[in-house]
Amino acid sequence: MSAAAPERGGVRLREAWLLAATFLVAVSGLVYELIAATLSSYLLGDSVRQFSLVIGVFLSAMGLGAWLSRFAGQAMSGFIWAQICLGAAGGFMAPAIFFSYAWMESVSLPLYGLLVLVGVLSGMEIPLIARVLKQIGAPEFRFENVLSVDYAGALAASVAFPLLIIPQLGLMSASLSFGALNLAVAGLSLWVFRAEASRAQFTVWAVVFAATLTGLGQSERLVSAAEADLFEDDIILSEATPYQQITVTRYRDRVRLFLDYSIQFDTLDEHRYHESLVHPAMALAPRRRQVLILGGGDGMAVREVLRWPEVETVTLVDLDPRVTELFRDHPQLSALNGGALGDSRVTVRNMDAWQFAEGSSQLFDVIIADLPDPKNLALSKLYTRQFYGVLAERLSAHGIMVTQAGSPLFARSAYWSVAGTLAAARNPQAPGAGLRVLPYHAYVPSFGEWGFVMAAPQALRPRDLALPPGLKFLTPEVWRAALVFGADTGPVEAEINTLQSHALAGYYQDGWDQWFD
Repeated sequence: MSAAAPERGGVRLREAWLLAATFLVAVSGLVYELIAATLSSYLLGDSVRQFSLVIGVFLSAMGLGAWLSRFAGQAMSGFIWAQICLGAAGGFMAPAIFFSYAWMESVSLPLYGLLVLVGVLSGMEIPLIARVLKQIGAPEFRFENVLSVDYAGALAASVAFPLLIIPQLGLMSASLSFGALNLAVAGLSLWVFRAEASRAQFTVWAVVFAATLTGLGQSERLVSAAEADLFEDDIILSEATPYQQITVTRYRDRVRLFLDYSIQFDTLDEHRYHESLVHPAMALAPRRRQVLILGGGDGMAVREVLRWPEVETVTLVDLDPRVTELFRDHPQLSALNGGALGDSRVTVRNMDAWQFAEGSSQLFDVIIADLPDPKNLALSKLYTRQFYGVLAERLSAHGIMVTQAGSPLFARSAYWSVAGTLAAARNPQAPGAGLRVLPYHAYVPSFGEWGFVMAAPQALRPRDLALPPGLKFLTPEVWRAALVFGADTGPVEAEINTLQSHALAGYYQDGWDQWFD
């Protein structure tokens, strides 16, 4: 064997490791970007705006990092330092943002500060790896090979993030886990290139790696501590799904549900919301045998619908199967809806509401849209003229549909945009005429003044309601008052919400920002 053979073997080993490292750092870099985007949409709202800003800032920072990489005198040393710093900054990104929000109600500064730092360090990686490959004399080195491996890592991360990483780890543990991955890359690089490594690098790496592993081992406690500061009451359930963060809190007999850290109901007053949403449409509908509920995976709206003895079938369509499972099977949570999701008349379909409406041929006497607020474009599409036209096709001859429509006080233009959009939706019984609408509102302490809009192909007459027994809030007198709007909540001109304009998301964000920012 020639003397050059071991040397060639060493070059091959280093080349193989650097390409593997390229894949691993690409995975962790994209995961950090997705964690930042997810956290910003959870805590700041308007996911489209936040994802767009995070991606733009991160890519710009990567460009800056690629430019700064030229100032690293020793490419391998610079790569190792970048990995150590990424392990610290990226690994502790989620804990830092959560605790900053919990303690100081500040998100933007730590989020975008860490995002820029992580982006700069991530941008330095590929140029430094390419320089090292050239320096070690890698056979047939081609820069496009490095980029191909980098893009493959990004693809792996983008697929794994919603399907595996968030459901299995959650944001806190995911951040720390991929920080540990960057540090593992740094550690193996120190070993493979140990002849060029410094004692300072070994020491700093060992300290940061130990701190990250300690944080990862204590991640459940960190999550509990952060959530204890985020929520007023005891947390009885906290779970991340591919769709959202589910949190349930309790204080004595009071239970609250939060999705993506936004309150969905409080058992002290949820009856006001659900009775107002369900019973006016049920009472005004000539028939109520087949009922469709979109959203409302907690089963509270189903509970109210089942108060009507004429109901034969209820179809509940909710995107997240974990929510409907919890409120069907969890003893404490199913008790809140009276076991409604286990009723033989109820069928649960876990799918997108639009896909269900377009794919179904069934007709319903009452359609109830208990959907999340239109805070982003993904949700705004379920409040568009096009979607309401699809729903109108699913109504029986004298059917009625109703939607929650936000606050006519806090987001006045958004509320009246929903009403106008329903009125402009396609009327299958009178083409070109639009739907007939009936706006009304109720006070729900957890949300404030809250609005609803009924719609039907035929005229809706706001007569007195014959209501089922046992209601806690809604009475004929309350119903008559619900039809009257004050001078500060009454109709205003607002653009119709369409798939092209998505005016509603802007109205919603502007209205709530005016009151609470």
